[in-house]
Amino acid sequence: MVLGALLDAGLPFEGLKSALGSLALDGCDVSTRRVLRAGVSATKFDVHENGENGSHPHRHLSGIFKLIDRSALSAGGRDRAKALFQRLANAEAAIHDMPVEKVHLHEVGAVDSIIDIVGAVYALDWFGVDRIVSSPLNVGGGTVKSAHGTIPVPAPATVKLLGDAPIYSGEVQKELVTPTGALIVSSYASSFGPVPSMKVEQVGYGAGDNDFPSTPNVLRVLVGEAAESARLKADTTDSSVVVLECEIDDMNPQIFGVVMDRLYAAGALEVFYVPVQMKKNRPGTLLTVVAPPGLRAALSAIIFKETTTIGLRYSEVDRECLVREHANVETAVGTVRMKLAWREGKLVNAVPEFDDCAKLAAAHDLPVKEVQALAVKAWGQRS
Repeated sequence: MVLGALLDAGLPFEGLKSALGSLALDGCDVSTRRVLRAGVSATKFDVHENGENGSHPHRHLSGIFKLIDRSALSAGGRDRAKALFQRLANAEAAIHDMPVEKVHLHEVGAVDSIIDIVGAVYALDWFGVDRIVSSPLNVGGGTVKSAHGTIPVPAPATVKLLGDAPIYSGEVQKELVTPTGALIVSSYASSFGPVPSMKVEQVGYGAGDNDFPSTPNVLRVLVGEAAESARLKADTTDSSVVVLECEIDDMNPQIFGVVMDRLYAAGALEVFYVPVQMKKNRPGTLLTVVAPPGLRAALSAIIFKETTTIGLRYSEVDRECLVREHANVETAVGTVRMKLAWREGKLVNAVPEFDDCAKLAAAHDLPVKEVQALAVKAWGQRS
């Protein structure tokens, strides 16, 4: 349903198909079709498995990582996809009280779910969204059959992955949020609530398998920009984040750059290093990571895998952020994006986007500081 909605909203099917084909999943193909769900027209994304009579092999995390490593996703996309499956494996391990490396990813390790998750990473990278907001989630009700027998809805893995996301159950007593869907929405959504004030540019409807007579079984995606009224009315945005820290004094310094890249790719909000003095008067490095609380386990796994630390600390803290947006200004050498910050409806900061200035400076053989000055001047002279 996620991929159906994003395709309906403008994601090119051939681009998605090419990215998924690089996974080299044997006997598998994808297609789309238009369907009606309780009178609503939507895109149905289908996965066709031709081998093994449609049976689902039970894959371990390492096997899924190998599939992702040979995919055409960007390096950041591959890291993000791995972080998603790591979250899933951690949830399953906690539910079944077993080591992560022994977890068989049953339904979510099947071909269709691997395609859903990897496809979602590719699709959201393609859209290049800055912020994702989700409505409270109707999880459905009743029971569902799984590899572990008949279980209640929402399934234990779904509940674990959703964490503190707001959920409810309505008239339809079927599974409406699967572990795959819970994994994607809880990893990408920065907040849950009503539709934010926005200018809608594209709308997409993704269809589920069932057609309920009274309720459209569709996922709707609205794509657009934050409206001017949202900026003027907003003060600051408040949220909770998790802070992870550890000190390292025995690692090749060349690795720190790789660690930072992989943490950012997996969803970290901030990653930074500070020189510190450690035991035995050794110089060391303090690694600090700031991230959405739901990504703590996945980011911890990256830190333990990629660095030499044998322990880390974490805590949840509140934060306050100014409302931010971008606006373009025209200079004599080209367009530069300005990063704007607002508080209580007043502009408190306007800074040229450095990458834009650096590219224009290189193209025109100018110092970067000169292009920055042109952008600031153009912003001040705007009508």
